[in-house]
Amino acid sequence: MPANADNPAGFAEAPHYHGHRERLRERFRDAGPDALSDYELLEMVLFRALPRRDVKPLAKSLIGRFGSFAEVVHAPDARLREINGLGESAIIELKLIAASASRVAKGQLKQRTVLSSWAAVIDYCRTSMAFADKEQFRILFLDKRNQLIADELQQVGTVDHTPVYPREVVKRALELSATSIIMVHNHPSGDPTPSQADIQMTKSIIDISSPLGISVHDHIIVGKNGHASLKGLRLI
Repeated sequence: MPANADNPAGFAEAPHYHGHRERLRERFRDAGPDALSDYELLEMVLFRALPRRDVKPLAKSLIGRFGSFAEVVHAPDARLREINGLGESAIIELKLIAASASRVAKGQLKQRTVLSSWAAVIDYCRTSMAFADKEQFRILFLDKRNQLIADELQQVGTVDHTPVYPREVVKRALELSATSIIMVHNHPSGDPTPSQADIQMTKSIIDISSPLGISVHDHIIVGKNGHASLKGLRLI
């Protein structure tokens, strides 16, 4: 077979996207992640899972479907499987990013006195829960120095409700010898505004825990659009 006139040595040419991938890597290395858009950062995540494909159209499709890099990596597996061309290996890569972010945020929280690193508390709660598609109720149990004893996901509910049992919350705090707690739950709607049910449940837990020497430092609600603190809003 005669050699291609544009490739006289007869070597196979690298696919066009190889040069694009290298340029993205160089920009990431030289200018940092802020120099990349959400879809470009997503491309880099997909490189390893899909080494023989141009992943730029797929990355753009994912951002268009879910809205942002954070929302893509936290999207439910079932919804990710609806995306044409996104296989299990690629989904695992996305979930690895989400798990890594949560683990890093939790590590930063555990190294500090919780109440003196409130920004780290919020970052961890939002990273872990803000993009979940169902309500989750989490409790941070603290010792007398306000350091983290345990971080436990107590309940997972529906898209707009999580059953919470005040006596069970207090019972678990006593089992762990916690002297205070921070409650956290998410609103999948994205709006972190506390509902009347949220306020009433929090007050019920305070009423039971206070006589036993357990303080409720706060109840934080997180969503894609921010967070709300019941204490900050003077609701408790």
